[in-house]
Order: sequence, then structure tokens, then C-alpha cells
Amino acid sequence: MNRWLLPEDIADVLPAQARKVESLRRAILDLYQSYGYELVVPPILEFLDSLLTGTGSDLNLQTFKLVDQLSGRTLGLRADITPQVARIDAHLLNRDGVTRLCYAGSVAHARTPVGSSAREELQLGAEIYGCATWEADLEAITLLLKTLSVAGLKKVYLDLSHAGILTGILDGQNLDKETIETLYGLLQSKDRPRLSQWAACLPANVAKALMALTELNGPCAEVLAKAKKDLPKHVAIDQAVADLERLVLAAAKLSVNLELSIDLADLRGYQYHSGVMFAAYVDQLPQPIARGGRYDHVGQAFGRPRPATGFSLDLLTLANLSPMNVRKTAIIAPWIGDAALSQAIATLRESGEVVIQAPAGMKLEAAEYECDRELVKQGNSWEVKKK
Repeated sequence: MNRWLLPEDIADVLPAQARKVESLRRAILDLYQSYGYELVVPPILEFLDSLLTGTGSDLNLQTFKLVDQLSGRTLGLRADITPQVARIDAHLLNRDGVTRLCYAGSVAHARTPVGSSAREELQLGAEIYGCATWEADLEAITLLLKTLSVAGLKKVYLDLSHAGILTGILDGQNLDKETIETLYGLLQSKDRPRLSQWAACLPANVAKALMALTELNGPCAEVLAKAKKDLPKHVAIDQAVADLERLVLAAAKLSVNLELSIDLADLRGYQYHSGVMFAAYVDQLPQPIARGGRYDHVGQAFGRPRPATGFSLDLLTLANLSPMNVRKTAIIAPWIGDAALSQAIATLRESGEVVIQAPAGMKLEAAEYECDRELVKQGNSWEVKKK
């Protein structure tokens, strides 16, 4: 067996791509800082019960587990950073007002996610805590669109949903967790024959509403009008529709390159989310480039209820799709013992230039640098000349 083989769907990030990823990471985190977001760096390992607090079973299945030899307790290798950030807000920062946090770090999945080719991601995201109003959801969407714009992705398709719709439909039904997960799968796949059969044991009005969800997708105005007509009257449903109407109206003004739609059966992460949910798509990718929404219940699971909304994406995927060219220009210099040369190189590097030394006659191979200049001796001094 080759010692240098990596596990399935785990890959190295090579120099040129690594520079692109790092350039994007810095630019995006600087963007978040301009909005007042504070950077946090949670640990890659946590006790499993803490790591999975407030999350659904999907995350449990995606989490690598191992035993801590110091405590004997089970540890988890994180598959999502968002719950960790919620824990930091709830217990370590312990603030009463609005808190904005951002992060960028590696996550690992026990199984390759559907639509992906990698089990390791560089998850980047932004979260707002302590604000229950729709303006926080709009800021999260605004920041997501700006994130994609920084990467050079202009045309974005934003698909909206709302966890409150299903909450209102199922109010008083007392369905267990496994039953809810089955329902979620049927709605997600829009499998109407199986959904109809599954819902036969529920009250007729509930079954009818669940069937209606599978057809409530498409242009925002049409879907919202049909939702008001086809869905039962319930305070949670009415509030969800009102939330979506207000958010659609505001989001439509954010960018001429934004196309909005609604899919009320897209309930991915339903057990995790508590309000508006959104998924962003771009032309080059069949699955969402980013997902987000409101998840007020996670803070409650940590013993300190806090409104929360935000989004996350995989920075490696974003870099692969980005048309940005981040190759840096560099100056090539001879690799000889010369005090004046060393001083010239030091001065150039201090000014922000990349200077690469190479022995005479040796070919320089560096995919992320374009050596368009060279340092040559002119009389008693060293000067930068175009190649």
C-alpha cells in the first residue's frame, strides 16, 4: 500500500489553489470586520454531547467519533462550526446585546455529502446573535451576496423557505423525531404518492396542507399568493408568510444580479432552523454554494435562549468556482553571497515585493508566482529590471 495515499474524498490543496483560498479568506474576513463581526476560532475537537447539542441527527451521522484518552469520554471531530459558535456566544461571551461573530476553519464529514466530492471543507460563515427582527436575516443575506461578489460570482439565485410553515401545519400532532425525519425526506424529494400514503393517518386538513407544500415553489409573488390561499389559517403560518413577504421585498433591492424564488418544501435542516431559511445557487454548481437562516433554538439547547441567524459556505468550493486570478508577480534574484544584494532584497521584501532567489542557470518552478522582473547589478548597486 502506498504510504502517501490519502483517505477517500480527502485531498491536498496545492500551492496555486492554496494562495487563492487564503486570498479569499482574508478579503472575506476583512469584509465581515467592516460590518462589525468578531472572529472566533473554536477547537476542531469537542466532547460529543456538547458538539451535537441542538443539532439534528444528520450532523450526528456526519461526525467522526473517538475516545479521549485523558477523560475516557467520547470526542467528536466537528462537521459544522455553527453550533460551536452558538456555544461561544451563549456561555463564553455571555453578552446581552447584539453580537456578530464570524469564523473560518476546517470541518470533516464521516460520509461524503450529497453533491460533493470532498469530506473535508474549509467552512466560513457569519452569525448574528441577540436580534430577533427580520433586519438581522436581511443583513445575513446581504453579507452572503457580498461574499460571493468578492469571489467574482455575480449572478446568484436565492431560494427562500421558512421553518414556521411546517411548525404551524403540524401544531398539535405530537409526531416523534423519526416520524418528522421521514416527513422531511418526503417533502424534500417532493414524492407526492408516498407522501399522500404516509399522511393518510393524519387529519384531512393537515394531510392536504402537506401535499400543498410540494407545489409551493417558484417565483416569490406566485408562491406567497398561493400559500395564503392553500395553507390553513394558523398564527405560525401567517407569521412565516409575512416574514417571507417582507424579506423578499427588501432582498430584491440588493442586487440586479439576484434572482429570488421560494420553495416551501425545501426544509433541509428543519430540526435545526426556526425561521427563515435560504440557499444560494450559482450557475457553475448543481448544489447550493451556501446555506443559512434563523436558528433560535440552538442557544436554548445550550441553556441560554438567544435569537440567532447567519450562513456558512465551503471556502474551497468557492475558490474553485471563483474566476479570480491571484498569481502574484515576483522578482527573481541571484542566490549569491553579496551584502549589497542581501540589503536590496530585504528592502524590496519590506516594501511588499516578492523576491525569489535562484542559482544561476536553474529553472524556477512556482505556479503561484509570475517572475516578471529580475534584480541585476548595475555598477555598484542592484536594480530591478523587467525581464
